[in-house]
Amino acid sequence: MKRSFVIGAMVVGALAAGSARAAGPEASPISGDWTVTVGVLGGFLPEYVGSDRYQAMPWPIFEVRRAGTPWRFTTLRDGFGVAIIDTGQFRFGPVGWLALPRDQDDSPALRGLGNVDWTVEIGAFAEFWPVPWLRTRAEVRQGFGGHDGIFSIVSADVVMRTTEALTLSAGPRVTFATADALQPYFGVTPAQSITSGLPVYSPGGGVRSYGFGAQAHKQWTREWATRVFVEYERLADEVANSPVLFRGGSPDQVMVGAGVSYSFDISLP
Repeated sequence: MKRSFVIGAMVVGALAAGSARAAGPEASPISGDWTVTVGVLGGFLPEYVGSDRYQAMPWPIFEVRRAGTPWRFTTLRDGFGVAIIDTGQFRFGPVGWLALPRDQDDSPALRGLGNVDWTVEIGAFAEFWPVPWLRTRAEVRQGFGGHDGIFSIVSADVVMRTTEALTLSAGPRVTFATADALQPYFGVTPAQSITSGLPVYSPGGGVRSYGFGAQAHKQWTREWATRVFVEYERLADEVANSPVLFRGGSPDQVMVGAGVSYSFDISLP
C-alpha cells in the first residue's frame, strides 16, 4: 500500500475557501472570481506503511480559493476538508481521506498476507491558530473499505512568513488508530500465518505513530510557486512490533519531495 497521505495531498487545500461568502445576497455560493492552482509534487516514500524500501511517486496539486484571498497554509498530512465554520482564527468542518490499497504482490515481504482494499475515511477536522504563527489541527475519521476503524491525527506547526513570498513551517504530528484500523495492515490472522510463515499477531489500538514535518513554500510570482517538504514518523510499539515489519520493514518512515504549481483566475456567473 502506498502511504495514504499521498492521496490526501492530491486535494489538500482544494476549496480552501469553502466557507467564503457569495458576492452578494442574491448570488450563487460559487459565483464570482476564483483562483485555481494546479501543479505536481514528486516525492520519495516507502512502498507501503512499514516498508524499508522506497519508491518515487508523483501526484497532482489542486487548490481553489476565492480570488484576492491569500494562500492558505496546509501540510501533506491534512485531509480534504471544507470549513462550515470559519472565523479566520478557527475553522471546523467535514474532512475526507482516501487510502490506496495494499497488494501482497507489492513486495516479497507481503507474500501470504493477502490484499487490503481501498479505504475511504470520513470525519471532521478542527483548526485553531492561537497566535498568528502557530497552527494547531485535529482530524478524526471513520474508515470504510480496507479498514473499518477510526483514525485520527493531531498536529501543530510553527508557520513563519519570513518574507512576503516565503513561508517556512515545521512541527510535530501524532496519529492514533483503533485496533480495527490497524489490523488489516499490521495484524496477522491464523490463516495468514500459515500462508506467510509469520506468527499470529493482533495489534491493539492507541498511538499509531509520532513524528515531525517541515515545509518551505515560495511564491515566485503571482502565478508560479514551489514547495519542498519532509515528513518523518516513527511507528509506535503496537505497530513497530508487528511481524509484518520482521522482513523488509522499518519503524522509521520518511517522505521527502518537492513540487511546482501554477495559479490562474476564473469567473463563474
